Amino acid sequence: MNERIIVADGVEIATQVFGDPTHEPILLIMGAMASMLWWPEAFCQQLAAQDLYVIRYDNRDTGLSTFYEPGSPPYTMDDMAEDAMRVLDAYDIDSAHLVGMSLGGMIAQIAVLAHPARVRTLTLISTTPIGVDTSALPQTSDAYMEHAAAGENIDWADNTQVINFIVKDTRMIAGTAHPYDEVHARELVERDVKRTKNFVSATNHFMLKRGDASKPGELAAPLLIVHGTADPIFPVEHGELLAETVEGAELLRLEGGGHEIHPQDWVEIISAIGAHTGAWHPSKLPQVMVKNPIK
Repeated sequence: MNERIIVADGVEIATQVFGDPTHEPILLIMGAMASMLWWPEAFCQQLAAQDLYVIRYDNRDTGLSTFYEPGSPPYTMDDMAEDAMRVLDAYDIDSAHLVGMSLGGMIAQIAVLAHPARVRTLTLISTTPIGVDTSALPQTSDAYMEHAAAGENIDWADNTQVINFIVKDTRMIAGTAHPYDEVHARELVERDVKRTKNFVSATNHFMLKRGDASKPGELAAPLLIVHGTADPIFPVEHGELLAETVEGAELLRLEGGGHEIHPQDWVEIISAIGAHTGAWHPSKLPQVMVKNPIK
């Protein structure tokens, strides 16, 4: 694993890579308020074992990347999509496979619409289509919205309060298929808060505007959608709409999966991504049952 902070157009972006740079490149884009640590290192290593060159990075206002004062972010989702291209440029990569999670999935859609020649395949996890009316779909659960509203009462300068709130957040977004592991969640959150330059700046992500009105049906890259059926943020109908809208798209439903990349789903997710990118090597997966990559 190599770490590197790139500087482009006045923006610092912290990055890490896994695997052989001669292999197919794959860029991981994480969601709101989440640094690249939320792409677990072991997950990245297992993805790299599929003969993929894996790059993860901190979005603006997370981790070690450029941050801004909270409350009025001077950038849009389009700028974050350009950050993804800046990362590829820094590693001299003309085109790559893109994987986006939640907000990262929206950013990835904008990136492929703006730069179709630079995206080999697109994988969208737990996200929603951009540029179409989703008001008729089930929305974020009332329980999660109540939890999110409680964030206004958090003293974001108090790391103990912040950590407890984010740990509760991980419980709220967890699915029903697997036991919730609070010890592991707390360890990750503590690492993330300790590592981040200014954690409260990550709340800027909830104020971002979408600058691209294109419809997902215009997506040119082969599309894989991974979505948990118990996702409380973007219910599975959002993933289903993506699959219906984009011709040739494939949908992997994670039964009982939440708004998360749960370790017990890694084999299924990684095998699906490997098959989608053409780099699937079942023998290089952990010694557990390899499920059908696409449902």
